[in-house]
Amino acid sequence: MVFGMLSLVIFNLTDTFFVGRLGGEQLAALSFTFPVVLVINSFSAGIGIGAGALISRYVGEGNHYKVKRLTTDTLFLGFFFILIFSIAGLMTIGPLFSALGAHGTVLDYIKDYMSIWYLGSAMVVITMIGNNIIRALGDTKTPGIIMVISALINLILDPLLIFGIWFFPRLEIRGAAMTTVFSRAIVTAVAIYVLHHRRGLICFNKVRIKEILASWREVLHLGIPAATIRLALPIGSGIITKLLASSGPLVVAGFGVATRIEFFALAPIMALSSVMSPFIGQNLGAGEINRVKRGKTVGHFFSLAIGLAAAVLLAIFAKQIGLMFNDDPQVIDTVVMYLRIVPLSYGFAGILQISSTILNVFRKPFHASGMMGFQVFVIYIPLALVLKNHFGQGGIFFSLALSYLLAGLASQHLVKREICNFEGDCDKHNQEETNNLVDSV
Repeated sequence: MVFGMLSLVIFNLTDTFFVGRLGGEQLAALSFTFPVVLVINSFSAGIGIGAGALISRYVGEGNHYKVKRLTTDTLFLGFFFILIFSIAGLMTIGPLFSALGAHGTVLDYIKDYMSIWYLGSAMVVITMIGNNIIRALGDTKTPGIIMVISALINLILDPLLIFGIWFFPRLEIRGAAMTTVFSRAIVTAVAIYVLHHRRGLICFNKVRIKEILASWREVLHLGIPAATIRLALPIGSGIITKLLASSGPLVVAGFGVATRIEFFALAPIMALSSVMSPFIGQNLGAGEINRVKRGKTVGHFFSLAIGLAAAVLLAIFAKQIGLMFNDDPQVIDTVVMYLRIVPLSYGFAGILQISSTILNVFRKPFHASGMMGFQVFVIYIPLALVLKNHFGQGGIFFSLALSYLLAGLASQHLVKREICNFEGDCDKHNQEETNNLVDSV
């Protein structure tokens, strides 16, 4: 899954790299689309996480019928969702992005990009849900391969369609959108093939509406809070983008570059989080609570180690990384400032992500979404609004780092309490275990 996650990040960085070669305004336009794209990705991931958490436990219990029913019904649920969302999105491109602070030429570029992206958004949703289901079965290789294929297609076609190389037309930012849609379409077909032909989990037999609705209720009970967790990121990103827009589009462009680099740095942690769901779910279904506890502890310490390594490397190479995407001084300064402040708390951001995954598998979705809401809406945004007036961009970035730290510490304690409650005897866990993680930090 590390390779799969890195491929997903490379996918996004490829668009950023080649669009950045067109100019600062085009790069700013792509950065403005980031929060909106994340909204769709977040809801899709929420549905996939809900299905994955349920399916992994049914796999552990050996209930194949429920696995098959949930797989089929969840895919239809995702398609129904994206049909509504894409129609609404196409009708509101101008007003929405104007509200985020885009105007003039930048807004025109956004319209060129999103009018194509919305038409292919179903491919993004089905692939994401399908990959979560395949992982829930214990197969992490196939989703990783699917993500690698997508990244390779994007890497090859992006320069051809953006710059008009060989016999391809020069489509500029529209070419980036077309490449995204085409590459996602290919991997969607692969995911459906795996689920239907190799696994036999997509069934078209006559089924009662009551059963379908029951499946949707199960998935959405976990999926809506999980989507809320994911939605907190783009909503927070949208608000921060609005704050940064007052400093000019080049600052927004730098912020967009830095956040994409962030996904690259966090890829190993995201990979661990994605496989934590089937690991925890299958072991819970099989009654192996000790393996659940060991997995949680190893995951948290792994996150801290990776976060520390990422912080050091990004601080050293921040300027060189920025220059890879754009040579404007304002863009570079924003990238450098972000990458020397926020990564200091990456380890705790990983703990927060892993803990949220575990809470979902324990069927505590509101606990998980509450932790993410605490990070974004209680700490990050209020603190950013205050510190921006005193320290500018640096105050905003420091607010994000502090929010990761506090929410990460709180979430690991909450996970431990849920494990204790599951066992039914919290008193047998001593205080030394509770404080292990904090003491090591």
